[in-house]
Amino acid sequence: MVKNDWNTEFYDEKHSYVFKFGEDVLNLLSAKPGEVILDLGCGTGHLTKLIARSGAVVYGIDSSIKMIGQARLKYPDIKFEHMYATNFTFKNKFDAVFSNAVLHWITEKEKVAECAYNCLKRGGRFVAEFGGKDNVKCIVTSIRKILEGNGYSQNTEFIDWYFPSIGEYSSILEKHGFRVTSAFHFDRDTFMDEGVDVINWLEMFAKQIFEGINTGKKSELIGLIKEDLSSTNKKDGKWFIDYKRLRIAAVKE
Repeated sequence: MVKNDWNTEFYDEKHSYVFKFGEDVLNLLSAKPGEVILDLGCGTGHLTKLIARSGAVVYGIDSSIKMIGQARLKYPDIKFEHMYATNFTFKNKFDAVFSNAVLHWITEKEKVAECAYNCLKRGGRFVAEFGGKDNVKCIVTSIRKILEGNGYSQNTEFIDWYFPSIGEYSSILEKHGFRVTSAFHFDRDTFMDEGVDVINWLEMFAKQIFEGINTGKKSELIGLIKEDLSSTNKKDGKWFIDYKRLRIAAVKE
């Protein structure tokens, strides 16, 4: 799959709801002073900084060099490293691994669970929130319909987000030695900021799906998707994304 080349400024300015909603997950993490915590997929470091304010020692890792660069500039007092969620190791063990809005990007979910388990202390916590079953279902359905209807069926192969059910992801964690302590699957229709529409969302989060399509045709296809979604993802003149989230916590046995 072609990975997103993140526009960090646009991400922070127009899609800040991603990490703002993540602030609520920090309650489930319940970081304590002196704990050592890993922020897996830290992005530009906003939540990493909030974890650090609890008095915990926190490290942030992300697969995007641009995101890590931005995080280092914004929060120079925190250690950020360029690492992949499917292949990371640390000499010392962590009290907790935290992740927000990341794991739906990673289809190699077994490797993520294994790495998280291996880097935790016995009794260490794994706390994550990401896209759950039927996340952005309206958007995915529309993308498929428009691409297939306009001769770009091959590009639907790039729709490989990972949106598991509670049962599926709990089974993965249990397979790798975790005990799941809580799991929630819930709707979170999220209205976008004034002046921001579904085109902005597609250009930020679905860029890889249009790989190989020339700029003019891509704009045309995205316009058709926007038109198609206006009946399902627009209310009172404002666009919203039909998110469904999976929030889960587990302990290393």
